[in-house]
Amino acid sequence: MFRSYFQRSAKRKLEKKYAKLLNEAHRLSTINRALSDQKMAEADHVLQQLNT
Repeated sequence: MFRSYFQRSAKRKLEKKYAKLLNEAHRLSTINRALSDQKMAEADHVLQQLNT
């Protein structure tokens, strides 16, 4: 029972982190393209963790 709760909680945490990184990348896209690309790479890494 508790194990499934913690698994969903971890998944939810990764989803929030992914959304935050995408928002940050979008914001940075007009200011600093290199930092935006770095945030997109981090978001892609989080997405890969979500899919496994």
